[in-house]
Amino acid sequence: MRTEKTFETDEATADLAELAVKVQGFRRSGETVALCHGTFDLLHVGHIKHLKQASEYADRLVVTITADPYVSKGPDRPIFNDELRAEHLDALAFVDAVAVCQDVTSLPAIHAVRPDFYVKGEEYRDEDEDITGNITLEREAVEEHGGRIIFTGGLVFSSTKLLNDHFDVFTPQQKRYLTDMTQTTSAAEVSQAIDRLQDLKVLVVGDTIIDEYHYTSPLGQTGKYNVPAVCMENEEQFAGGAVAVANHVAGFGGQVTLLSALGETASQELFIRRNMKPNVKAKFFWFKDRPTVVKRRYMANDMSRLLEVYYFKDEGADGRVDAQAADWLQENLSSYDLVVVPDFGNGLIGERMVETLCEHAPFLAVNTQFNSGNRGFHVATRYRRADFLSLNEPELRLAAQDKFSPIADVARRIADRLDVQALAVTRGTDGVMLIDRRNDQLHEVPALSTKVVDRIGAGDAFLSLASLLFKGTGDAGMSAFGGSVAAALNVQVVCNSDSTHASALLKYVTTLLK
Repeated sequence: MRTEKTFETDEATADLAELAVKVQGFRRSGETVALCHGTFDLLHVGHIKHLKQASEYADRLVVTITADPYVSKGPDRPIFNDELRAEHLDALAFVDAVAVCQDVTSLPAIHAVRPDFYVKGEEYRDEDEDITGNITLEREAVEEHGGRIIFTGGLVFSSTKLLNDHFDVFTPQQKRYLTDMTQTTSAAEVSQAIDRLQDLKVLVVGDTIIDEYHYTSPLGQTGKYNVPAVCMENEEQFAGGAVAVANHVAGFGGQVTLLSALGETASQELFIRRNMKPNVKAKFFWFKDRPTVVKRRYMANDMSRLLEVYYFKDEGADGRVDAQAADWLQENLSSYDLVVVPDFGNGLIGERMVETLCEHAPFLAVNTQFNSGNRGFHVATRYRRADFLSLNEPELRLAAQDKFSPIADVARRIADRLDVQALAVTRGTDGVMLIDRRNDQLHEVPALSTKVVDRIGAGDAFLSLASLLFKGTGDAGMSAFGGSVAAALNVQVVCNSDSTHASALLKYVTTLLK
C-alpha cells in the first residue's frame, strides 16, 4: 500500500544530493523506492499511465529528469525547461519526489537513488533495439545496487511525436521533407548505416586552425574617433580546421589519421593534441618560418562578429612541406578507404599534394573553402577529380565563374568537370542540395535547425558525415540527410566546442523521424 506524500517543497526542482537525502528518509521508514527517469518534455497520457504503474511497484516513486543542457533530442529541444517539467511531474499525487539530473544519462540518478525498482517503458525491453546502448548500462547500474529493472506495459505514446505533429517545431517545408523520409527511411536503418562506418580507415588532410573567440560588451563610441569601443569579458580557444573535421569523423568510430602542418614557432601543438579525440592519430609536418594559423574573432554580446584578426603568413603553399607531404601521401594513400580534404587554402596543400591526392586517393572527398585570406583565389577546380565534393553556394559559383545561373545547373557543370560521383551544395538557411551524378538524381534537404548559436564549423560537420555515409553506404539521400543532421547539431554550439558523434546524431534522427 502506498503512503501519501509527507513533505512539501517551495520548488519542485531539486538536485540529486537533495533527492538522495529524501530517499534515505524513506528507507529509514522501511519503504521501498522506485525510480523513473526521462525528459518528459510534454507530459501526456502515456507518461501518466507509465508513472502510475511504476508507483504500484514500491512504497515511494521518485522521478528524475534530464537537465536542459543535456537533452540530446536535437535543436530546439526541450520545448519546456527543466523547472517547468519538474513542476508538472511534482503535481502528480503518486510522485513523491522530483529531481533534475545534470547528465546525458540516468546513471548519476541511479547511483544517487539506488532504487529497488528502476521502471522503464515497454519500448526499452529489447536492449538490442536501443541505439544509444544506455539501457544496458542502466540495467547494470541498477543491479549493482541490488535493484532490478521493470518494464511497464500498455500503449506507447511519444511526446516527441506529439510535439512534432501538434506544435510548430518544424516549418511546413521541414515537415514535408521529414514525412517523405519516414516513408523510405527509419531511425534503425540510419543506425545500421552508422554502424558500418566503424570499419572505414579515414585520412583527413588539411590546415590546422586555432579559432579564438574574444567576447566583449559594448561601451559606445570613442571620444575622439568614429569607432566603437568595447570591454573585453573573456576568451576561448578551439581546435579548428582539419582538426575539427578529424574529430567529427572520429565520432563515428574507425581509425582516423590527420595529416596537417604546424608552425615551428607558436605551434600550439600541446593544445591541439589535447583537443584531438583518442582515435585520431596525427602526422604533422612543420612550417619553418610560419606560425600555426590562428583566427581571432572579437564577438559582440549577441554573438555577431566585430572584427577578425588572422595570425598567419599570407603566402602560397610552403614548397618544402608540400613536397614532404606529397611523398608521404604517395606512400600511404592506398591504405585508406576514404580521404577527406578540407582545403582551407592557408599554406599546407600545394600543387604536388593536390596532384598526388587526385592520382592516388582511393576515394577522395573535397571541400575548398574561401576566406578573407584567399577570397577569389582558392577554388575547387584546382582539383582535377574528386569522388565527393562539398561546397557552399558562393564557393561553387566562384569555381564556375557563374553568379546568376540556376544553382543546380552550376552544380552539374562543376560535377561533370571534376568527374565527381556526388556534389553537395550547402546553402545555409536554404538547406542542402546534393546531386548524385551516377543517376542525375537531385536530393534536397531543408535546414533541420531553426535555432542557431554559431554557424562556424557547420560545413565541416556536413562534409565529415556526408562523405562518410556516401562512401560507407553509396546512398546519396542518406548522405544528404545525415550530413544535414550533423550540421544542425553543430550550429547549436559555439565554434568547435563540441564535435558530432554517433549517439547524439542518432538521438536527433530518432526525434526527426517519429
